[in-house]
Amino acid sequence: MKTIFIEAKAEGIELPYGIIKSLPERIALAATVQFTGNIEKIKEDIEKSGRQVILYQGLKSAYPGQILGCDVETLDDAENIDAFLFIGDGLFHPKMLVIKNNITVFAYDPFSEKFDRIEKTDVDRMLKRGKGSMIRFLSSDEIGIIVSTKTGQYYNDARKRLEDKYPDKNFYTFLSDTIDFSQMENFPFIQAWVNTACPRIGYDDASKFKKSIVNISHVLDENPYENET
Repeated sequence: MKTIFIEAKAEGIELPYGIIKSLPERIALAATVQFTGNIEKIKEDIEKSGRQVILYQGLKSAYPGQILGCDVETLDDAENIDAFLFIGDGLFHPKMLVIKNNITVFAYDPFSEKFDRIEKTDVDRMLKRGKGSMIRFLSSDEIGIIVSTKTGQYYNDARKRLEDKYPDKNFYTFLSDTIDFSQMENFPFIQAWVNTACPRIGYDDASKFKKSIVNISHVLDENPYENET
């Protein structure tokens, strides 16, 4: 079956001047794909106030300034910025920016016109839960691997990499297009889950699992939370 991607772009998005005035001097600007068509204008408006702006660029991003949930990177020159400004809805992306860069993130939702400030203390609970899930994974023998068939999320060598690193564990692959959290309860022998799909599942949706779940990026790292404390 052929897959066609149709991008939904929001037009005419502007950053209120009151928000611009509240920003620090050096900003890294990031937005989800529907707002990337406005990002140059937003950058220009901020710079007119005398502030410095650079555009965030993920490894998998198609556009300057675009941020993807599965591709939140540590900024190379993070020491040269004072904060991130995220344009988009939801708090998953800005929280991931805080985790990866340990820098304040301002988040503006053009739909609701809500403006948030996310600090390190706002993600501490999420990180603590992730550490607990990692401990439970390490102490478990029967592991379920959630693999998504969605384009861009399909992690086809997940099982091999996990078996190579953890040869004493038993791994079971669960392949699905749409993850139905309630169906996970049908496999009571699974002691812990590894998520290879959207990393949001291992963070925001972790509470929907009765068993612990950890993202594969953490499981395959030697010390996944070394820079997240």
